[in-house]
Amino acid sequence: LTDMVEFFGENLEGFVFTKKGWVQSYGSRCVKPPVIFGDVSRPKAMTVDVAKFAQSCSANKPVKGMLTGPVTILKWSFVRDDQPLSQTAGQIALAIRDEVVDLEAAGIKVIQVDEPAIREGLPLRKADYAAYLEWSVDVFRLATTGVTNQTQIHTHFCYSDFNEIFTAIQNLDADVITIENSKSDLKLLGALETHGYAAEIGPGLYDIHSPRVPSVEEMTARFAALQKYIPAENLWANPDCGLKTRGWPEVKESLENLVAVAVNARRQHQA
Repeated sequence: LTDMVEFFGENLEGFVFTKKGWVQSYGSRCVKPPVIFGDVSRPKAMTVDVAKFAQSCSANKPVKGMLTGPVTILKWSFVRDDQPLSQTAGQIALAIRDEVVDLEAAGIKVIQVDEPAIREGLPLRKADYAAYLEWSVDVFRLATTGVTNQTQIHTHFCYSDFNEIFTAIQNLDADVITIENSKSDLKLLGALETHGYAAEIGPGLYDIHSPRVPSVEEMTARFAALQKYIPAENLWANPDCGLKTRGWPEVKESLENLVAVAVNARRQHQA
C-alpha cells in the first residue's frame, strides 16, 4: 500500500487498482491512484485495530486516529463519470463517517480527517467555485459529525492559496486545523489577517522537504510571529506535512526541538 488514498481504497468497496499505473506526485515520489468504478461502501473497520493498539502503548497521552477525507480520496482517484462527483463524494463520506464513529467507540478521542485536496479540486471556472466548495464542506461534515462534542476533530491542508478557500475552511467546523505553512514563508498569515480564525490551528513551524534540522530558536521565532494573529491558547506546534520522506535521525532531532518550543510556549503562557 503506497499512500493515504490507496490504503483506504483497498479497504472500501467500489475501488479497483492497477499494478503499474504510477503517477508522479512530486519530485521522485509517485503514487498509484485507485479507480472508483462503482458505489462506495465500507465492509469493515479499516484503522480501528491499529488505533486501539497504538493507544494501548500510550496510556497517558491521546493517540490521534488518522483518516483521509472524502474530497481527497475523490480527487486523488480516477473517478466514475456516470454520476455527479458530489454524489460519489457523499458515498465516500458515509464510509469515512462509519470509521470515525467506530474509532470513537474504541476510545480514540482525537480523530484527524485530512483534506489536502480541497483547494486543488477547485473548478477551472470561478463561477463554479461556490457550488464545489459547498458540497465539499457538506461531505466533510457528513464524515465527521457522527461523534460527540467530547471527541476532537482535526483536519489538515497542504500549502495552497488559502485566501480562495478560507471561508470553506471555517465552515468545515473542525476543532483544530493543521496547515502547511513554513514552506510558504508564512504567507498563511495574510489569510489569517484578512479572514480571522476562531478555532484552534497548527501552522507548520518547519519545512520537512529539507533534511536540515531546524533549531529551537528558529521555530520559536515562527511561533511568536503566529501569535500576532492567533491567540496563544489556540495555537498548536507541529511540523509541515510529509515526515515520511525524511530519515529517522533528522526527524527525531527536529521533533525534539519542536517539543521544546511547545513546552516553552506553554510555560510562558501560564506565567
